[in-house]
Amino acid sequence: MQLLKALWALAGAALCCFLVLVIHAQFLKEGQLAAGTCEIVTLDRDSSQPRRTIARQTARCACRKGQIAGTTRARPACVDARIIKTKQWCDMLPCLEGEGCDLLINRSGWTCTQPGGRIKTTTVPSLKKARPQSPCCYQLPLCCS
Repeated sequence: MQLLKALWALAGAALCCFLVLVIHAQFLKEGQLAAGTCEIVTLDRDSSQPRRTIARQTARCACRKGQIAGTTRARPACVDARIIKTKQWCDMLPCLEGEGCDLLINRSGWTCTQPGGRIKTTTVPSLKKARPQSPCCYQLPLCCS
């Protein structure tokens, strides 16, 4: 009798999970991003100069109200729009854990300093130039130098 109850409970749970997945698939169709997430669409690297790599990436983000595409832990992420407006880049935690973040003097970007002394500099194009290429895609800096 206990085994039969357990089997019915297990079958009910499985059916419930299946229904949740079906409903979720209806709301989140293929190609759509969940709110508050980003994905890298293109990544271009140029290592033609010695000791310097220039990288550019385009990310597709589905940010919530009050957020905009930015960088967190060296990955595209939705960040508070205030950070972008005030150019307080280090507030979005753009560097990897263990790296130090410093604003460039003219606030055109930031540097991430690794414990060994290696410095990665990221510059942000002016907001006028950083317009979306389509309603969902933004050109984001990766890391330069």
